[in-house]
Amino acid sequence: MLSLFLKCVMGAGVVLLISILSKSKAFYIAGLVPLFPTFALIAHVIVAQERGSEALAQTALFGLWALIPYFVYLLVVYVLATRMSVLSCLSLATLCWIVVAAGLIYGWNTYMANV
Repeated sequence: MLSLFLKCVMGAGVVLLISILSKSKAFYIAGLVPLFPTFALIAHVIVAQERGSEALAQTALFGLWALIPYFVYLLVVYVLATRMSVLSCLSLATLCWIVVAAGLIYGWNTYMANV
């Protein structure tokens, strides 16, 4: 239970840091904070403890491929941010992320089934 509480506190800390940075002169740094591997570190520790180093390596490889949906999300936000409302832009970018992420998971599962 303490572990879950600490994870919640870490998440809240990240949100607080993003909020503070978004109000500063260096507001763009708020886009870097979510990329700090807070949750990846948690996931990697759990995977390594429960499944071992081979699973950790595979998780890291999948994480590299998982950058593609995030890239698509950011690209859509960049292209549409000044062309439509913020809500529409972020909604469409999120939908694109979901579609690309689903494709990635399908492709990964298909590839891993053949290995």
